[in-house]
Amino acid sequence: MTVPPSRPSVPKAKAAARLPAGAKGRAPQVLATLHMVYPDARTELNFSSPFELLVATVLSAQATDVSVNAATPALFARYPDAQAMSLAEPADLEPLIRTIGLYRGKARNLAALARLLLERHGGEVPNDFEAVVALPGAGRKTANVVLSNAYGYPAIAVDTHVGRLARRLGLSVQTNPDKVEADLGRLFPRDRWVFLHHALILHGRRVCTARKPDCPACPMRDFCPKVGVLYVGSTL
Repeated sequence: MTVPPSRPSVPKAKAAARLPAGAKGRAPQVLATLHMVYPDARTELNFSSPFELLVATVLSAQATDVSVNAATPALFARYPDAQAMSLAEPADLEPLIRTIGLYRGKARNLAALARLLLERHGGEVPNDFEAVVALPGAGRKTANVVLSNAYGYPAIAVDTHVGRLARRLGLSVQTNPDKVEADLGRLFPRDRWVFLHHALILHGRRVCTARKPDCPACPMRDFCPKVGVLYVGSTL
């Protein structure tokens, strides 16, 4: 499908914030290292259609992909598309996603989301950024995940891992996800955006964790400025 031309590349800002010192020089090193370590980086959410990806992404907010993947097979078996889920009440969905954090609110969002997909988009997930953002339980990160993985749209989805690594690697000083997305969009080639956010997520889960980053084992240890890192592994 073609890319909707009205979709903004990165969040708009009145003036571009100053990038951290050395960020432009580090960015190619970061990208090359991520390609070496995670050449096949992709989303770890399981899905077989744009609808399933949208639902899984909504469920993944403040929850692990593992917990989402454990719950969605039964959920999708009963509600495989927007048409089927639009007939469900939140109380019907809750038992199927009870193991996922904030499941009651997410059940309400999924029921409303399915109905809006049917009413506004013929039951299909739109290939349009603003239309996805307008759905219950969705937001900029959700839209970026869905459009990039379902439709190949160049996008950077900034979750907690991507934001944390962007700051630690000295690529951004921002804490607002939209501003982090804008900084990364300025530093990396557009055709590498989807790979970048998947690879950063994997690295954040496996090596550069929130509480105990394993800096001695990190392939970026020689050029990473370790911004804000207090604990860098037991061997240092």
